[in-house]
Amino acid sequence: MAAPLANIFTLGALDLTRLRTFYDRLGWPVIFSDEDFVAYGLRGAIVCLFPVDKLAADGRTQPEQTRSGMRFTIGILVDSAQEVDAVAEQVRAAGGRITKEPVNAEFFEGRSCYFADPEDNYFEIVWATPDNPVLVAARRAAT
Repeated sequence: MAAPLANIFTLGALDLTRLRTFYDRLGWPVIFSDEDFVAYGLRGAIVCLFPVDKLAADGRTQPEQTRSGMRFTIGILVDSAQEVDAVAEQVRAAGGRITKEPVNAEFFEGRSCYFADPEDNYFEIVWATPDNPVLVAARRAAT
């Protein structure tokens, strides 16, 4: 059996309008939208926004009401070290909070930056050398 494909990430939004405004300002392409849901298409992945109460109901659980600290990150792979810096500036201009300025990576050969959206969902902007095994696997999965 082949490994499952995991490339759709749905963020439970406390304030859907506010989050949508942030992602729209980033210029991410909308592939589907209605009153309570929006999906952005990225290379190899989909990031969706859905009201947290409706997401929790769909999962038959209780919604989280607050955010505190980092629980996960969604990695955004870019094609060059310079693009890490450029995307970080886009995030800053859109109202995101840079939590780690773009720097040469500590745990791999490359460059990275962390940011949080207006509801403290965390992302890492990453460029890694072409021989990085995680990068190789991610690019293979995206094709």
